Amino acid sequence: MPSPEIAISGDIEPHAHLLSVPSEDQLLYKMMTLENLIRSIEGRYLHFNRVDSYFDFQGADHHDGEQLPGDRQGNAAARFEKSPEFSAAHYYDQSRARTYASCFSTENSAFIWNNYATDGNKGKVCLVFDFGKLRATLNSTLSPNQAALIADGARCHQIFSINYGLVDYVDWNSHRANVPVLPNPICYTFIKAKEFSDEKELRIALSAFGLGRFELNNGNELQFPRSLQMAFSYHAAFANGTIKSIETGQDCDRDFLESELCRLRINPVPAPTTS
Repeated sequence: MPSPEIAISGDIEPHAHLLSVPSEDQLLYKMMTLENLIRSIEGRYLHFNRVDSYFDFQGADHHDGEQLPGDRQGNAAARFEKSPEFSAAHYYDQSRARTYASCFSTENSAFIWNNYATDGNKGKVCLVFDFGKLRATLNSTLSPNQAALIADGARCHQIFSINYGLVDYVDWNSHRANVPVLPNPICYTFIKAKEFSDEKELRIALSAFGLGRFELNNGNELQFPRSLQMAFSYHAAFANGTIKSIETGQDCDRDFLESELCRLRINPVPAPTTS
């Protein structure tokens, strides 16, 4: 297996041709506790979890972004010419540990209301996004002329590429992705077991190059945290229609929500309660 050239700069949708991307007018639904919504608005960020760290809630997919069981033996046998001790399996594992996801559903279903954002004290809400506008906003945020990564308080070179795609739900134990050729690591990010198919997930991924190490100016190796916060203005998103509405659950403290939105100077009237 040839050793790939090192290329650490982030890019905009470099793997769109490998993924199933919905139409621009697709609506996306994101469940959030009311507390997380307010924190996100105040912090002006969209939250991303590292895909190998989904262990902290009931029903989490512990295999998220992982190599398929049927692929691992073949991946382990594929070695790099200049680093024979390093296999494709190592490459995929390291790529997984440098990949983050923000997850949405393409359906406003009872499943997402019953299974997500269940740990808040003020109830839950669902943000309804316009996919095309969200995509344009995030791509602009990561454009090379204005994006930067902040690590240990220092401004660093932007190393994350962004991709969008619908998750492919497969038979986890029998499906193969490395036949006839080894896949790009991003493919594993968008594969999940069929038992999760009710999610109807659209995933936004931020991924860094899976080989070598990233070194800060002070000589320390960059550590990839369990989560990232990508700059995102909710005020602008509500104003320009990127966020079309807020739907509230039956357990939502609507008085608290409306008072907080007023305090934060966000004007949309929450949609009627969803059962």
